Amino acid sequence: MDIFWYGQSCFRLRGRGVAVVMDPYGPDIGLTLPRLAAKMVTVSHEHADHSNVKGVRRGAYIVQGPGEYEVGGVFCIGVPTFHDAKKGKERGPNTAYVIEIEGVTVCHLGDIGHLPTQEQVEQLDGVDVLMVPVGGRTVLSASKAAEVVAMLEPAIVIPMHYRIPELEPQMDGVARFLREMAVDAPDPIESLRVTKSQLPQETRVVLLEPKQ
Repeated sequence: MDIFWYGQSCFRLRGRGVAVVMDPYGPDIGLTLPRLAAKMVTVSHEHADHSNVKGVRRGAYIVQGPGEYEVGGVFCIGVPTFHDAKKGKERGPNTAYVIEIEGVTVCHLGDIGHLPTQEQVEQLDGVDVLMVPVGGRTVLSASKAAEVVAMLEPAIVIPMHYRIPELEPQMDGVARFLREMAVDAPDPIESLRVTKSQLPQETRVVLLEPKQ
């Protein structure tokens, strides 16, 4: 499976004969989302920078909210969470998604704004690749994001929702998160190929270059 990042929280997972787009953004954040094709599109919440399903080519199955889904051999579970630390009173609900493609389990936390409960940790158990927001302000701070990584113990962590050039929403860069994880900044890569048999034994942080 190959993983591509398009900035903010938008990813495309590509396996053999199947693709999933996660949290496509609209045109108002300063980035340009290419016209992507997918069999499934997941939306973590209704904010415009995460829910531009019209930006994906027609024919994709849209997943919006908690539940269990299966499309074209892709299995997906939506886990209810919140966009803030006050049970959604400030910014509303958020859905974290767990997706399995080619035996690799990927978790996209959307705009989660709190540490997951024990029940949520159990629902998110067994994650191989974790996509976690790290830019603070409206999502997890760098330190809270590092706590979530410790709770879920993924093999690979891909930070998202942090400041990059051209992005208009204000948020912190990725450097704080890397310090919290006590790792040197890795060189960004264009895409990440992941196979179950080659997952690292210890958690590895991967930085992806935003495709535009």
